[in-house]
Amino acid sequence: MIDIIELRYYFENDAVLITDHAAMRFRQRGLKVKDIRCAVNNGEIIEQYPDDFPFPSCLILGKTSDGRYIHVVMSDEGKMSRIITAYYPDSNKWDAELKVRKEN
Repeated sequence: MIDIIELRYYFENDAVLITDHAAMRFRQRGLKVKDIRCAVNNGEIIEQYPDDFPFPSCLILGKTSDGRYIHVVMSDEGKMSRIITAYYPDSNKWDAELKVRKEN
């Protein structure tokens, strides 16, 4: 299981990579790296993906620097992390707390 404390440690130690896909999505969605860092620092892991390839990953719910909720998908690669994507959750797809997916 991925631990949010470990992901925060990676940020503190400059051990977080941003994929090209994530950087593109940040620009499209108006997100900044400081928003991602803030969300990880104040957020919580709401889903774990232990079987993701090539490394386990997780979904974090946190708030940006201006207080908006975002979801961040990050891997844990043992000594570093990678941000896979980040987005503003759609209230039509998530419960009121944005923690549990609604069923179709």
